[in-house]
Amino acid sequence: MAVQIHSAETHLDARDWRQAVARGLRGRCPHCGKGRLFRAFLKPVDRCEACGEDLHHQRADDLPPYIVITIVGHIIVGGLLLAEKLGDWPMWLHMVVWPALTLLLSIAMMQPVKGGVVGLQWAVRMHGFGGAPDRPERQPLPPSDSRP
Repeated sequence: MAVQIHSAETHLDARDWRQAVARGLRGRCPHCGKGRLFRAFLKPVDRCEACGEDLHHQRADDLPPYIVITIVGHIIVGGLLLAEKLGDWPMWLHMVVWPALTLLLSIAMMQPVKGGVVGLQWAVRMHGFGGAPDRPERQPLPPSDSRP
């Protein structure tokens, strides 16, 4: 039996997802843009201190690391290929530069990317941000072939 998740059926006002993502990238509340989104490095606040918007619904989970890995991977691989093609770096320099740059970029990008994901979830009303909790919708059972 398939289970589908639907949020509220009533029509709600559209939220500007671009603005919400931009506010999240800056570490601000996706609703008002004033309150802080994080109380620790990757731990979001439960409620915005400025507007009172509930933010405990967020479920960013694994998406921010996937996005960061994709972006950092493209930067590092592109840089490595350019360095190999245009320069004549010794191996020790490659061994110092690329792992360090990978680590620094990953740490620097993780919080803004997670904020952007939380902002997107808020804008499209995912995971309870629409005012009603997600609830499964049961599908009708297929007709049974009951033969005597």
